[in-house]
Amino acid sequence: MSDFEDQLAALRRKIARIDRKYSDGPPKLAPPPNPRKPDRYFLEEWMPGEEIETEHGRHYEFEKFYARHARYGSMGISDLETLPEDLLAAISNGEIPNISPYKCCFLDTETTGLAGGTGTYAFLIGVGRITPEGFRVRQFFMREFGEEASLLHSLTRHLEQFEVLITYNGRTYDQPLLETRYRMVRARPPFSRLAHLDLLHGARRLWNLRFDSCRLVELENRILGIERQGDLPGEMIPYVYFEYQRRGEIDRLLPIFHHNQLDILTLACFTAIVPYAFHDPAKAQFAHGAEMVGLARWWRQAEQPERALALFRQAVDRGLRDDLLFRTLWDVALLEKKIGRMFAALPVLTDLAASRNPWQCAALEELAKYYEHQEKNYGMAMEMTRNALALAASERLLRRLTRLEKRVSPHKSGRLPI
Repeated sequence: MSDFEDQLAALRRKIARIDRKYSDGPPKLAPPPNPRKPDRYFLEEWMPGEEIETEHGRHYEFEKFYARHARYGSMGISDLETLPEDLLAAISNGEIPNISPYKCCFLDTETTGLAGGTGTYAFLIGVGRITPEGFRVRQFFMREFGEEASLLHSLTRHLEQFEVLITYNGRTYDQPLLETRYRMVRARPPFSRLAHLDLLHGARRLWNLRFDSCRLVELENRILGIERQGDLPGEMIPYVYFEYQRRGEIDRLLPIFHHNQLDILTLACFTAIVPYAFHDPAKAQFAHGAEMVGLARWWRQAEQPERALALFRQAVDRGLRDDLLFRTLWDVALLEKKIGRMFAALPVLTDLAASRNPWQCAALEELAKYYEHQEKNYGMAMEMTRNALALAASERLLRRLTRLEKRVSPHKSGRLPI
């Protein structure tokens, strides 16, 4: 048999096999996957809680409990209960003079967007509170957008038991966003009767000079020693919630609930750390001189120069990086001069004038002023002014030098010398 006939026979056999395969009709396609789409009541199997019914509809709530004997990093839960009632007076500039820890609530939201605006919903709102048994976080969850009015109504009733609202960037983000949502459902926001303490500003005072970022999660790691496991980045939260709305897979939201709980617990722990530095610096456990500098600047702004000076000098003794050290010495010199203790400012100004640093020229000018106006030592004042001009020429320094040269030149008169 020729090669051609062999190939033809093989082709007939192949066609016969195909005919036998499809003799019963076209192949049956596998049924498309039909994963179970959990309905909204399936939520209870993943997050034990309860469906709350109000006059505005329904929503879902959970509660997370942290026992008082537990610890969160370097902070004990039981420490929250013993916070002094006047703890928030200094950091709030006297707006919260005395308050029981049980009357404080800690609020954080998870939203459908990061920019805010009328199109952004707070689908999860967590409120933490201190109790004799420990710390509790109540979470208000909006399973569907139609549950917003019910959720906000329940939140209002829950906040009635508190007098102080504590947030982290809440003045700029959480509270304005929630007020917008209340107005969208034609309800009155409950925040006007609550004193509001935003811990972000105090945290920045303490740690902005020490750390590159004052984000809550980063400070949690550096100050409390917490390394979160399985946490969801904040920028992913809106996407995951919209995926839940599309697919109904509640298990994908579990990291968001956990993220919100930890944010609120961290916020409560920082309330036991940050206000203490403002309340009583002597008892605050500063880990770095930069923290003292940050707090000292706050006391200086609050017109408390003696407290500011004490902290500035402690920070110098503790040790600072060069750029912060020179700036702190300059602040010390100016404060001493402001309160009339030029004798204390002189050694600091002399040290600054003797070394290369950003405030060397300014220190030389201050010394020139002192020697001209206080000591009447015009020669020394002229030397300081010339040194300053060598570093940075300016019209002001040139005028000073001209005036000093006239002072030290021989007195000229119209009479001939005898």
